[in-house]
Amino acid sequence: MKKIEAIIKPYKLEETKEALAEIGIDGLTVSEVQGYGRQKGHTELYRGSEYQTDFIPKNKLEIVVNDSLVDQVTEVIKEVNYTGKIGDGKIMISPIDNTIRIRTGEMGEDAV
Repeated sequence: MKKIEAIIKPYKLEETKEALAEIGIDGLTVSEVQGYGRQKGHTELYRGSEYQTDFIPKNKLEIVVNDSLVDQVTEVIKEVNYTGKIGDGKIMISPIDNTIRIRTGEMGEDAV
């Protein structure tokens, strides 16, 4: 099993969720996060004053899938979120040793 974490632009969340549902991914966790990389923040205007925002709002998706689905899931995330501009996001893949469904006690791939 693998955990796929993707940092994406907030306005791409719904489209990403729908595309993942089309390939059979029916569960994911979404967190609103902030960060910066090459974008380095931006300047905003608030009540007539200009100020620098160092952190850019993003969404972080976390999806645990069987090894056989990793390539398909990452490809969908890449296709939906690609604009060719700085800030499209990142995808990180990590191994998962075990998963336990609390309600039933199922373990491993059965719990996914």
